[in-house]
Amino acid sequence: MRFVPRKLQVRIVLLMLFLLVTGQVAALKLFEHFELEPRAKAGALQIISTVNLTRAALLAAHAERRLPLLQELNQSEGIRVYPIDYFEEVEPLPDDPLIQLIAEKVRAELGVNTVMAVNHLGLPGVWVSFSIFGDAYWAVIPRVQTSHPFPAQWFEWGGVVTVLSLFGAWFLMTRINRPLNLLADAADAIGRGEPAVKLAEIGAEEFTRVIHAFNKMVDALAHAEADRNLLLGGVSHDLRTPLARLRLAVEMLPEQAETFKKGMIQDIGDMDAIVGQFLDFVRGAEGEPEVVISLNDLVRDVSSRYMRSGKPVQLELGGLPDVKIRRLAMQRMLTNLVDNAFHYGVGSDGKCKVRIRTWRQGYDWILSVRDSGPGLPDTEAERLLRPFERLDPARGKDGGAGLGLAIAARIAHLHGGELRLRNHEQGGLEASIKVPFTDV
Repeated sequence: MRFVPRKLQVRIVLLMLFLLVTGQVAALKLFEHFELEPRAKAGALQIISTVNLTRAALLAAHAERRLPLLQELNQSEGIRVYPIDYFEEVEPLPDDPLIQLIAEKVRAELGVNTVMAVNHLGLPGVWVSFSIFGDAYWAVIPRVQTSHPFPAQWFEWGGVVTVLSLFGAWFLMTRINRPLNLLADAADAIGRGEPAVKLAEIGAEEFTRVIHAFNKMVDALAHAEADRNLLLGGVSHDLRTPLARLRLAVEMLPEQAETFKKGMIQDIGDMDAIVGQFLDFVRGAEGEPEVVISLNDLVRDVSSRYMRSGKPVQLELGGLPDVKIRRLAMQRMLTNLVDNAFHYGVGSDGKCKVRIRTWRQGYDWILSVRDSGPGLPDTEAERLLRPFERLDPARGKDGGAGLGLAIAARIAHLHGGELRLRNHEQGGLEASIKVPFTDV
């Protein structure tokens, strides 16, 4: 839902606020329901007493004293008495439960023929009919006390209770979210390639179970890391040592086999490169410490090696401050991208032009490697960043294992960045990484 807050803490607090307000409103409605009967009884009793006393006083008074008596009742109590015109129209009582219940009790005491009206003929008050010697009269009562005024202190105390409850809910959710945040931070650290750290198994039973499962996963990752390192040592010894002996044997072949030597040496080199890619992919760069260096100097060092081997690289280096990176990992990533550009970036003229650019964009620094080749289909860009994925053989044959871009993407992710492939507007494929600056 669009308007539902994303944070659990805010959701719980809003839910408690809703429940508090709903509960208080329900309590008021319930109180009003149970108070309706006593209020109606008090109001009816006042009306009945006033009408009976007025009627008794008029009956007991001498005919000459009735008018002064009515004037005295009006002045002292505000009670007025009017004769009833049998042709006057009387509006029905308002559809109010309290007034209807009062009228019911008044008729039960004064008679079912008793007529009641409110604010009759434009005059405020409760109008109740009664008779004296067969003549019908109105007794107009200006005020009927049915309840005490609503206490304004309820709003103040209700507000205080609500605020205290919300503070308590916020504090409680903070305590609940603390282990969840620690767990999320630890999982994020593992995702960034940082060493896994166990968490203290404290708190509620549900949280301790989750943290215990996480700690078991950390142990499993540590065992897997140890097994991987052991496997790497075996691969390095069992594969590269025989390859070295095989290459030495090929180099010692007589001159008559010169035609075969070059191809065999190239095949051995390809095999060694494939083993190297496997080792680089599995080894990763998580254990390498970060250092503060100049990225442009690192780019110059890598490009100078290609220039010395006859592979010119064009540099367009922007002004960048020193950055905090894993030097060997970043060097390996840049080398993989440049190798990929030279392997697959041959243009229609049979030449390959590789350009390396660096520049700053807001709070990020960007490094890009662009070739002069035919580019690639837009649908293939994301797929090529996965391990062992390659384009069709028509794009090139280099004896690789399809791990170069996957290694580069992993190193970019390790630095908090992302590797992207796109066809440049001026031609060629551009591989760029965008990494946020970190405190140095």
